[in-house]
Amino acid sequence: MKLKIGDKVLVTAGKDKGKKSEIIAVFPAEDKVLVKDVNLYVKHVKPFMDRKGEKVRRERSMPASKVAILNDKDQADRIAYSITASGKKERIFKKTGQVIADQKVAKKAQKK
Repeated sequence: MKLKIGDKVLVTAGKDKGKKSEIIAVFPAEDKVLVKDVNLYVKHVKPFMDRKGEKVRRERSMPASKVAILNDKDQADRIAYSITASGKKERIFKKTGQVIADQKVAKKAQKK
């Protein structure tokens, strides 16, 4: 999968078509992405002990084909790969040819 966490994307299909946001999770086995504040649904949480019942809005994952990465000029673009002289693989924008800056994302600690 060419998309990564932190990429700025444009939603190209569905009820939120045209929204611009960023990816907060990637599911490569399912070819889906989770986009911040897009594809929201309401989860009804039952009351439990001292906690009141409530309606919680959450994001749902959506197919990666329904989003397009945004380049530096804020246009929808595609991703290609190039190999540097040192042998490192880099992601680049196909329209502009600029290298996509990799963002260091802190991973969540997993419970054992």
